Amino acid sequence: QVQVVDSGGGSVQTGGSLKLSCAHSGGNFDRCKMGWYRQAPGKERDLVATISDTGSTFYSGIGEGRFIISQDTVKHILYLQMNELKTQDTAVYFCAKEREMSYPFGQYTCTGKNDWGQGTQVTVFS
Repeated sequence: QVQVVDSGGGSVQTGGSLKLSCAHSGGNFDRCKMGWYRQAPGKERDLVATISDTGSTFYSGIGEGRFIISQDTVKHILYLQMNELKTQDTAVYFCAKEREMSYPFGQYTCTGKNDWGQGTQVTVFS
């Protein structure tokens, strides 16, 4: 059973930094994407960034230039370093692990569906 546990949120003044962590376990292999999303009050959940098993990164534009996604594939931990935080960054941040479907003979597909962490609150105040 896949478990995804995110942490590291808190309250910080504008211009400050936070580093979010996401410990994940279970599943077959870590061959699909992992990512960070965020949801502000009254708004939809938005993609922040993703990272592939090979370390290729994608940023949606939210926090680009200020946020850095990374991972420790040995410890199975995903990170989001957030710098120069703004009040607009206030949201609940969620870690997502894309589900893998395994087939015989080592074949697999990444399903596009995620297992989610419980969310960690980030509050940026001026």
